[in-house]
Amino acid sequence: MAKAAPEGLITALDIGSSKVSAMIAQKGDGGELIVLGTGQRESRGVKRGYIADMAATEAAVREAVEQAERIAGINIENVWVGFSAGGLVSDVAEVEFELGGHRVEQGDIDALLAAGRNSIDPQGRMVLHAQPALYTLDGLTGVKKPLGLHADRLGVHIHVVAADGSPVRNLDLCVRSAHLEVKSIIASPVATGLACLSEEERELGVALVELGAGITNVSLFAGGMLVGLTSIAMGAADITDDIASAFGTQRQHAERMKCVHGSANASPRDNHDMIPVMPIAAEDGASEGAQITKAALIGVVRQRLEHQMGEIRQALAKLKFEGPVGRQVVLTGGGAELNGIADYAQQALGRSVRIGRPRGLTALPEAHGGPAFATLAGLAFYAATDPIDLRAVAPQQTVHRQRGIGMVRKLIQAARANY
Repeated sequence: MAKAAPEGLITALDIGSSKVSAMIAQKGDGGELIVLGTGQRESRGVKRGYIADMAATEAAVREAVEQAERIAGINIENVWVGFSAGGLVSDVAEVEFELGGHRVEQGDIDALLAAGRNSIDPQGRMVLHAQPALYTLDGLTGVKKPLGLHADRLGVHIHVVAADGSPVRNLDLCVRSAHLEVKSIIASPVATGLACLSEEERELGVALVELGAGITNVSLFAGGMLVGLTSIAMGAADITDDIASAFGTQRQHAERMKCVHGSANASPRDNHDMIPVMPIAAEDGASEGAQITKAALIGVVRQRLEHQMGEIRQALAKLKFEGPVGRQVVLTGGGAELNGIADYAQQALGRSVRIGRPRGLTALPEAHGGPAFATLAGLAFYAATDPIDLRAVAPQQTVHRQRGIGMVRKLIQAARANY
């Protein structure tokens, strides 16, 4: 019989286009996160990151959470949920106060954060994150703890992530319909960056490319925070659909062909290796399928990858991810599990590329240790840190200011100038 959840328990819920996954974790005595249980179900009601079938998605959420509860032997009541659909935007608001040279007191910081909260202009979107990232003292950036220091001017950079309101509300409603309290809805790139990127990578500058099933999120980190974000309505499921269409087979067989025999790289031997194809008309394997060469399968995979990498190149250029050849790209998400994808992306993007996997979790099952579960792990990390959110002290979730966004992009422009 499952027992009530103990204090300090964290449940992460990632609702994607191909799968719904849940993780129950608890902080250890040393601050480490210990995984107590995980669950996973096929996602049947999500398209391109958006909920298209409320009932089907709710059922998948229930089943994934119940599986994690059975393994952990604990009943949970609330979850931290990831949001990965298109429409996400990232920005940085900057405010500064004159102090006149006296020591920074807590009241000064509180007043600064209140002013920063009022500087946020979501332009009609729903704010998911509004967090003080770094402070500035007399123009010196990167100050983490200004309390007690003397300064003429005190400033703060506030990291803001916003999204279209309706998809976020649909996600919230779906989870609550499964009788779960939503602690917070977290932007997927924010969570995934915590699981896959080192603190130094986020400081120096790195691009994170999340290859989801239905959507690809391309985000840029610099100065320790997310400074740019764009979404591409294309993902790993498009490769599966291309295979199914090209060889006349069902999606589930096409997915298996992609995972078992597919690759982003070709070799001469591929012209001789043969792969069986189950035709759509076959029932329980009653009729014999045709055979294709591995080269033919890889050709379909690479054709879609070429288009996808072209879109990613454009996204990186749009985010001003330019400059020295050592800038790194980290691939994660289920699409990053394709054989040879890192080498292919390195050639296609002209950048150093590595695969991002979740790290730093104790007792994480091997089956959930791949890039497809990076967002799930990141949600747990985010919940464990529970960073300050300025919306908690705001009278409303979205606060509009009187003038345009003149100061908002200063830090982004400065960060990108370094590229």
